[in-house]
Amino acid sequence: MTTDQRTGPYQHYVYAYPHKTAYRPLPERPALTSLWAAEDKSALSLYLHIPFCEIRCGFCNLFTRIGAPDGLTGAYLDALERQADAVREALGDTDGVRFATAAFGGGTPTFLTAPELARLCDLAEHRMGADLRAIPLSVEASPATATADRLAVLAERGTTRLSLGVQSFVDSEARAAVRPQRRSDVEEALARVREAGIPVLNIDLIYGIDGQTERTWLHSLDAALAWRPEELYLYPLYVRPLTGLDRHRRDTGADPAWDEQRLRLYRAGRDHLLAQGYVQQSMRMFRRADAPSQGADDYACQSDGMIGLGCGARSYTSRLHYSFDYAVGMHEIRGIIDDYVASTDFARAEVGHRMDAGETRRRHLLQSLLQAEGLDGDDYRARFGAGPADDFGAELDVLAGRGWLDDSTGVRLRLTPDGLAHSDAIGPDLFSPAVRAAMAAYERK
Repeated sequence: MTTDQRTGPYQHYVYAYPHKTAYRPLPERPALTSLWAAEDKSALSLYLHIPFCEIRCGFCNLFTRIGAPDGLTGAYLDALERQADAVREALGDTDGVRFATAAFGGGTPTFLTAPELARLCDLAEHRMGADLRAIPLSVEASPATATADRLAVLAERGTTRLSLGVQSFVDSEARAAVRPQRRSDVEEALARVREAGIPVLNIDLIYGIDGQTERTWLHSLDAALAWRPEELYLYPLYVRPLTGLDRHRRDTGADPAWDEQRLRLYRAGRDHLLAQGYVQQSMRMFRRADAPSQGADDYACQSDGMIGLGCGARSYTSRLHYSFDYAVGMHEIRGIIDDYVASTDFARAEVGHRMDAGETRRRHLLQSLLQAEGLDGDDYRARFGAGPADDFGAELDVLAGRGWLDDSTGVRLRLTPDGLAHSDAIGPDLFSPAVRAAMAAYERK
């Protein structure tokens, strides 16, 4: 483990391991039939990716394009259906295939019209076999696209969680993050979500925006709390290569003052939400204590048995993580989407990362340790035949030495409050040397 006390707390948000920049083209293009043949398919997760947004926020480095020429969303759904047919055939035995969770992400899934959203739900249900009214279904939305007709479709088809990307209730901060919106429009969107009756509302907020102070940050939090959201995600602002904010920044070096500001705002936000009866689930995620459960897989978004449909979606088997090509630049993203829409062959994996036993253990460590609940040592031993200290003793000792790891129970390893605050440094530093080398060698486009 290489991190020392001088390393900034904001390195990478670990939302998946390995990151897509570690993926490479698979020369053998393995058939999906063979990849899924020996996998447990009794509790799969289904993820449908919609790579369109009405605008691209200045901080966004997700795989998405601005707008869609006439006919492109329909052609994209056509391609999704072709991919779904190929994947469903590869999964095999109908009786042995069951979906336990589903999610529509992006991009902005609600960029689609209400009839197109209904078609997306039909695809998940009738082509993939997911019973959307019987399992947790999470959908991402923006204030501008959370219209009454779209929300009515989602509510009727079984959506249990709607995540709204607000980022800030202060108009000047929204503009500074290159997310032009008015608070009045955000409030109207929140009212429509509540009127739709979707059980869980999540609000995303960002701290570290230029001009933001602790006072304005708490103002945004209180504006969100007025809607009693079941969940809140608090994201530190990052300025990533090829994003809108990156094009306008002057200094690309480390900024200790900004790091300190973000840490200060994080702690203020965390303490404020805890005082309001929210329970911290991770560095980012806070849940209202009385919120309805979203199922056993609430926070483990990258479990084995993930079926991803769409050109920006990942799929996970126990031995291979795979997807399509990845890019951040607009020109390259448009080309990948056009290739996806034109494709008729979805029976093989194109780009991915093979998982050996060591990477599988490391992924489980990361996936568990970065959650407030921590890592169950007995479960780890049952899965892998050794304890976490046997596999990662040196790394865990470093965390404990800094006061970032609480292992007082002897069984469950948890990050301390200060450790959770440094999750975006701890996670990347636990990446394997091979994954770090592959990410460093990736040519951004």
